[in-house]
Amino acid sequence: MKALVYPHSAELGGSQLNAIQIAAALQARGHEVVTLLDSGALVSRAEAMGLEHIPLPAPRSRPSLQVARLIARLIRKRGFQVVHGFEWPPMFDACLGVWLAGRGVAVGTIMSMSTPDFLPRGLPLTVATEAIRGAAIASGYRRVCLLEPPVDTQSDLPTCDSGDFRSRISVDSDEVLIGVICRLAFDLKLEGLLAACDAVSGQAQSGEKVRLVIVGDGPARAQVQARADLVNARLGRNVVVLVGEMSDPRAAYAATDVMIGQGGSALRSMAFAKPLVVVGEDGFSETLTPESAPLFLEQGWFGLGPGSLGSGAPALQRALSSLVASPARRSELGRFSRSLVEQRFSLTHAAEIVETFYLRALEGPDAAGVAGADARRSALRLFRYKLARKYRQWTGTAASEDWNARAKIAEVYSSSTGAR
Repeated sequence: MKALVYPHSAELGGSQLNAIQIAAALQARGHEVVTLLDSGALVSRAEAMGLEHIPLPAPRSRPSLQVARLIARLIRKRGFQVVHGFEWPPMFDACLGVWLAGRGVAVGTIMSMSTPDFLPRGLPLTVATEAIRGAAIASGYRRVCLLEPPVDTQSDLPTCDSGDFRSRISVDSDEVLIGVICRLAFDLKLEGLLAACDAVSGQAQSGEKVRLVIVGDGPARAQVQARADLVNARLGRNVVVLVGEMSDPRAAYAATDVMIGQGGSALRSMAFAKPLVVVGEDGFSETLTPESAPLFLEQGWFGLGPGSLGSGAPALQRALSSLVASPARRSELGRFSRSLVEQRFSLTHAAEIVETFYLRALEGPDAAGVAGADARRSALRLFRYKLARKYRQWTGTAASEDWNARAKIAEVYSSSTGAR
């Protein structure tokens, strides 16, 4: 097959990293795969994986008629059969590009926590959790496949060398290093990041020898740094350390003793055989154990509301303290984490799923199948969404990432329960 893979961004982040990892894995299986990429950190990562990339025009609207025309030209010139958009703007560009070319098929992947209601209902989709799949089916999407966020288990290993990471941030040999590695975003991430700062502050105040390292950057950096500064001033030493973005954070994963995370970062922590506390919103935190694993396999590596130990920073502190107190427990849960990733979330497994997904899309209705009434309805809903988004931005009520907003996630959980 010949596939054109189009991530929604070239910043380092879960969905876009998954996009190029899957593209490289498909290429390794003998397919011709090319990526469409903005300029950014992901370009060098794609090149290191041996992927050809075609630069996208900038600036441009989202979605973009200019990009759709580029896709159409590439289909005609190079014979791409599948155009795979990751998140909704690339999906619209892919649909329009395929329609302009008059051949091929557009498919989409949603790694966000909810599915936009304005996509064509006939567009073949993959989504990241069973909860999202159930909600998508309940809202009328007809061709929805489960594709859980993959992990490169051949690169992310418990044996990875941490180098001098711990010494660079002055962690003593008897300190337990707790890590968070993620984009510092307002939606989904900020509450957990602030709770982590407060939880580790409480641990340090109670006499536990702990340090929190936060790896990443993003729009919420100032708020996270302010909380870290407050904690450090209160304790009189650097208990919370922000190190910024790392293009290759494997040394940071390897150096930690305990990880706090969600989504793709949580899964990557598991690949390094780290004990994991999953965080979410409305005070959610829960340690990954054999008993809690079914919850995460159903709803994803995230949660809303109280966990088994309560809610907020006090609950997170209790979860972390139980792990800090027992090296044997950390080792046991780390082995469980690695085993679960190998069984269910390997990149090889994801590539097999996507390969089958492409074949089924090619065998089913082609791009014309999302034209007509479905396309007109989708375009009208997109127009309404854009107007509403402009209004919310004008009034200062817009979420930074609408499809990761807390209200949307709550809808997913409630509608997926109804679908089952």
